[in-house]
Amino acid sequence: MIEDLLLRIRACEHCKSHLPLGPRPVVAAFERAGIAIIGQAPGSKVHQSGIPWDDPSGQQLRKWLGVNDQQFYQSGQIALVPMGFCYPGKGRSGDLPPRPECAPLWHRALLDTMPRLELILTIGAYAQAYYLKEGGKKNLTETVRAFREYLPTYFPLPHPSPRNRFWLSKNPWFQGEVIPELQKRVRQAMRV
Repeated sequence: MIEDLLLRIRACEHCKSHLPLGPRPVVAAFERAGIAIIGQAPGSKVHQSGIPWDDPSGQQLRKWLGVNDQQFYQSGQIALVPMGFCYPGKGRSGDLPPRPECAPLWHRALLDTMPRLELILTIGAYAQAYYLKEGGKKNLTETVRAFREYLPTYFPLPHPSPRNRFWLSKNPWFQGEVIPELQKRVRQAMRV
């Protein structure tokens, strides 16, 4: 069932006219996944490779999670589901926001095919607004700082982009408080 859904997602051309490089949905999901990582949208490098989080942001994310490449990509326990499945194009200060059509079109059906899912990491403001709805705080920093309020199901995180070095240096509590709890929850959900 999940394989059929993934084939349909990967063949999707719903917002083709808005995509500067054309559609190339990038997603990884497994029926036995215990964790879903809800990111933003693939960057141009990921669009080329077709491998989710195959960039410096992904390297940083794996460090935060305390997992290696094999656990991240090949364990079948981590689903990688962006808010927008295709590269949205370049904006003035980075990539454009994820296309708004993807999550309503595909997310519910995809998450429903993963019955063991127990932890959903919401990375960045778009994922947090969509999944936490009114429960989100006034900004990303406050939402991430209040991460315990969303447990055990949701765990809000900032984007692991190298561009967020300033945010990380300005918020040392993230490394000291959030990362240890994140790694503990990831180990539990992966049954490691």
